Amino acid sequence: MRKRSNDVYFRKVNTLTKFQDMTYVRPQLADIEAACKTLISRFKQAQSFTEQDALMEEMNDLMNKIETQQQLVYIRHSIDTNDAFYKQEKDYFDDASPQMEEHLNAFDNTVMASPFRAELEEKWGKQLFRLTELKLKTFHPDVIPDLQKENKLTTEYAQLIASAKIQFKGEERTLSQLTPFEQDKDRTVRKEAARAKTDFMSAHEEQLDRIYDDLVKVRTSIAQKLGFENFVELGYARMSRTDYDASMVDAFRKQVREHIVPLVTALKQRQEKRIGVDTLRYYDTSFQFTSGNPTPKGDPEWILQTGEKMYNELSPETTEFFQFMRSNELLDVLSRKGKEGGGYCTYINDYQSPFIFANFNGTSGDVDVLTHEVGHAFQVYESRALNVPQYNFPTSESAEIHSMSMEFFAWPWMEDFFKEDTEKYKFDHLASALTFIPYGVAVDEFQHIIYSQPELTPQQRKDAWRKLESTYLPHVNYEGNDYLENGALWQRQLHIYEVPFYYIDYTLAQICALQFWKRMNDNREQAWADYLALCKLGGSRSFLELVSSANLASPFEDGCVSSVIQDIQTWLDRVDDQAL
Repeated sequence: MRKRSNDVYFRKVNTLTKFQDMTYVRPQLADIEAACKTLISRFKQAQSFTEQDALMEEMNDLMNKIETQQQLVYIRHSIDTNDAFYKQEKDYFDDASPQMEEHLNAFDNTVMASPFRAELEEKWGKQLFRLTELKLKTFHPDVIPDLQKENKLTTEYAQLIASAKIQFKGEERTLSQLTPFEQDKDRTVRKEAARAKTDFMSAHEEQLDRIYDDLVKVRTSIAQKLGFENFVELGYARMSRTDYDASMVDAFRKQVREHIVPLVTALKQRQEKRIGVDTLRYYDTSFQFTSGNPTPKGDPEWILQTGEKMYNELSPETTEFFQFMRSNELLDVLSRKGKEGGGYCTYINDYQSPFIFANFNGTSGDVDVLTHEVGHAFQVYESRALNVPQYNFPTSESAEIHSMSMEFFAWPWMEDFFKEDTEKYKFDHLASALTFIPYGVAVDEFQHIIYSQPELTPQQRKDAWRKLESTYLPHVNYEGNDYLENGALWQRQLHIYEVPFYYIDYTLAQICALQFWKRMNDNREQAWADYLALCKLGGSRSFLELVSSANLASPFEDGCVSSVIQDIQTWLDRVDDQAL
């Protein structure tokens, strides 16, 4: 095996398997427990760093096997939530994964107490031990029943959203399939589509309230049993935030309030004028141009083929990567009944294969998937040879740098996708990068409020959201939509239910991605070199270490936000968006 400069060993890459041929076999708890006990016993008896180092390799292999099977279940269940077999297996992992974690954590505890820890840290990297230390704080056997309940509740939410069967324009549609109608030139159609979505959510509001209330209670219970004051602290530990805390995030939100909210308000006023409405209402926000929103000029297969051409031309590394993804059928992008909403990228360890899940709907978002989720997939493909499962992906805010930056590195090829709509796409893309940030920090602050005051009622939570909207989204106008006026918009945000505190990550990463946007305009070759090097590091360093390694400024630095958006505002101001 060859060594990296930071002494993390590479694992040989030799896997070519189509997704449909990847084998699922349920991992048995008894087998995992026995394997962990054996490894722990051998580790304790080991008399040298070399022996313990080899045992860590064995544990990595075991973790890869478990994670492979869990990811196959996760993907296949999300592709078809009506598949009885994978629904059963998803239920199995909801119950079994906390117990698996107990056995894996027992090994981690043994490693942390090793007399050869200093040598192990030098070999495997300090970040692994920082991550392990936080991970151990988030688990104790006493909370297994609570973790199982939490898993079941998040599964219930996902299945509820996926169950949407909405009659619209003569067809039964999912929530994702309504999105193109929310961008229709006809304002009446936009309103009807937006209303159809909120009607579905409103019809299930009581269930959504109950699921979230149960989640807040069980997460608070877990936090207190683990010795945390509340779930805010536990949430940060779960997100593996090793080099920043809630006070730094609060200071970042302050920068957003001061420098970005006013700019977004002005952009919304430009949009209002551009689309010719007296007042921008909630069903207008997705509609950007009277000539129509930019759309890709072909069907899903054409989009994928155009994407393949783009990645063939972008770099030798992206050429190899995208051919691997296509030849192994590692993209599932079509919307279908019974398919979960949203999009994601994950990684199937033993096959060293990224996987991209999405719901194409004929909007510019289809191309965004092909850049954003591909950014995630490209990163893990580039760092796939690191023999540390915890390093496959970096922590979330770092991971989103790869995805959001790839969106901008792809700009030179947008004409291939959008043809005459290219300038509209670029203006909308860059403007949307800014307009998203206040919403993103509102979602984050909302969760800080909720988990620091878990006794709030469902209505009080909605009142808190409405107050945040007035601060971060002063332009919103719900025109008498009772569901939204009542403060329930946040119920559509799956992260709030499924991955608490995973949202500020997007905003921090966006600030970093916008720095790459500026740098690629100045020196594209150097910007790409730094981006590629960042991808190769995977998760082997902390957020601020990765940011520094890519020659980017930390979003937490005072003045960073204002300096980044200044160039963006200048570019946007030069565009005659009224003529688009």
